Amino acid sequence: MGINLGDEFPNFKAETSQGDIQFHDWIGDSWTILFSHPADYTPVCTTELGAVIKLVPEFKKRNVKLIALSCDSVEDHLGWSKDIQSYQKCDGDFPYPIIADKERKLAVQLGMLDPVEKDKAGLPLTCRAYFIIGPDKKLKLSALYPATTGRNFDEILRVIDSLQLTATKKVATPANWQQGGECMVIPSVTPEEAAKLFPKHRVQDVPSGKSYLRFTPQP
Repeated sequence: MGINLGDEFPNFKAETSQGDIQFHDWIGDSWTILFSHPADYTPVCTTELGAVIKLVPEFKKRNVKLIALSCDSVEDHLGWSKDIQSYQKCDGDFPYPIIADKERKLAVQLGMLDPVEKDKAGLPLTCRAYFIIGPDKKLKLSALYPATTGRNFDEILRVIDSLQLTATKKVATPANWQQGGECMVIPSVTPEEAAKLFPKHRVQDVPSGKSYLRFTPQP
């Protein structure tokens, strides 16, 4: 099973380290990142969730809520969160909830199970998945990583910037784009529209003679 881009994300009920939630109600009018990890009290996962703590202010600036998930219990989440905060050298309440998917219902529903990584009972663990969900409750982006490869959450911030920009402007972001960088006019915009919408845009010549490489300052 799984979910495709543009699909409405399941409105599941879940037990979390910060209490029970109904997912769509919890999202509200925010963007959301739901990210899974293989297991609590493991090394790479500790660095990942610690990295997210450090970036919480940046996600808040972008109206993004964060929620983690694994097949561990709420009790394990609460105990492990203290280790994460100690590793990250931060105090106070843990800044985002962690879902306890002990029965693996969400892991199966969202296609997050890792066939290689298993617990002591031989049950599959969740991979390093992440899903970006818009305020309209639809899936905007997803990715799956194996247990051995930690994610780059600065890249996920970059992706959020692109998604939020391109949701309201008729541009796309090129390879390695960063916030404030040059964008590209999308193909559906006619030359006449481009002249009005993006008066400073430029067209790069290519051997085919086709005028599809249209660059513009970030609107």
